Amino acid sequence: MTRRASLALAALFCSACNVAPKYQKPAALPPAVFPESFKELKGDDTWKAANPSDTVIRGKWWEIFGDPQLNALEEKVAITNQNVKQAEAQFLAARAAVDLAHASYYPSITSTPSITETETGNTPGRGIRTASFVLPVAASWVADVWGQIHTQVEGATDSAQVSAANLENARLSYQATLAADYFTLCSLDMQYTLLHETNEAYQKYLQLTIDRFNGGVAAKSDIALAQTQLATTQASETDLGVQRGQFEHAIAVLTGQPPENFSLGACKIAGPPPPIPSTVPSTLLERRPDIASAERNIAVQNANIGLAKVAFYPTIGLSGSAGISANLFQSLFTGPARIWSAGPAVSETIFDFGRRGATMAQARANYDAAVAAYRQTVLAAFQAVEDNLVALRVLTTEAAQTDEAVKAAQQSLDLITERYKAGTNSYLDVIQTQTIALTDERNAVTILQRRMTAAVGLVQALGGGWDYSTLPSYDQLRSAAMADPANTGKVAAPRAEGPRVTPVKAQ
Repeated sequence: MTRRASLALAALFCSACNVAPKYQKPAALPPAVFPESFKELKGDDTWKAANPSDTVIRGKWWEIFGDPQLNALEEKVAITNQNVKQAEAQFLAARAAVDLAHASYYPSITSTPSITETETGNTPGRGIRTASFVLPVAASWVADVWGQIHTQVEGATDSAQVSAANLENARLSYQATLAADYFTLCSLDMQYTLLHETNEAYQKYLQLTIDRFNGGVAAKSDIALAQTQLATTQASETDLGVQRGQFEHAIAVLTGQPPENFSLGACKIAGPPPPIPSTVPSTLLERRPDIASAERNIAVQNANIGLAKVAFYPTIGLSGSAGISANLFQSLFTGPARIWSAGPAVSETIFDFGRRGATMAQARANYDAAVAAYRQTVLAAFQAVEDNLVALRVLTTEAAQTDEAVKAAQQSLDLITERYKAGTNSYLDVIQTQTIALTDERNAVTILQRRMTAAVGLVQALGGGWDYSTLPSYDQLRSAAMADPANTGKVAAPRAEGPRVTPVKAQ
């Protein structure tokens, strides 16, 4: 064996030559600016941070709202929503890429059998004919000397985990959108009921004004005012149908159904949102799938740096072929027909005019961009939690103030009505008080809807009960069960075990 072949074979069995950089998770933010707690939780016990022993959201988070109709709708999102189905298919493609990368550990074996017949001579059909029968088998294998295959497998695994996190983020996003749309639709139904009852009351006021006009104690202008008030409110009641129809259509599509085949009965928001245990910023990093996706993408870019670095080293492998070749078919399986060849091979790029250097620079820049995207995702997550916490805190106070305004407006309307009947106040005073009362009542419904939407937003901002540990490992990605599309719906899904937040009770 030559010295060159000996060196090549020695390199084939090198076990500690991985030149790719070892991945280290970057800091989400510099320690000096990383918050220890959320601003909106300071001095407020309503939405306190959850300790490990506290109840936390688990599994089907929407059940905390205690609405059976919402529960039934949410169950359909992960099953029939086509955007979720698309994310599932993208995960299956990413999982298959792990198998594809893993296959590079093994040799590639090919065969190109052939039968060739030739004729020599000046007269076609009368020359000398010879036949050649060849049945070859060729194999080639590239040794993972510098860790290239290992890095490819690692990068494919990271990419599959990115896809798994994206899948759960898609589920959570559409589930949260459905819940927000549902509560908005319910608030429209509540406003419709309010306007319908108000129109019935305004009809009685109109009749009262007509009777007073016939009795000579009211002006004809009072009738015109009452008719205007009634018609305006009826128009507002009718106009709600546009928004309600659009939200019903949106819910149909979110549950994977055409609007034509979907209808949703009248609904009502059961009550104020239940208390939702929050968390601390450091824990949030492990509970949001979008943050996990951004972090796993950094690992992918780190692997790409490794692949760019490996390109500077030679490729070492083995290739060989064996087979049988003969001029007569009956001689094909005899000893002299056997042929074979084998030997190591080394290839190295001598000049590439800066291509590998540019690829390395590009990989490093992509890594830096991924780190920046990760940190921006973390900042956006902090903002989302703070936004919904402040909304819940302020809207709780506003709801109490609006309830007081509703009570005061109703008392004022009762007094003005009695004074109008007594002839001490004009009907214009009644109209103005009616408008204030109706506005306050509609505001109360709208604020309730906003509180429910903010609660949904807070659950989403906290990750919907998800946990980083649900991302599939390399072994899980390689398992037969993970390759089955029937199991894709369970990939990276939040775990259902553990205590749950007590659902709100219908009132």
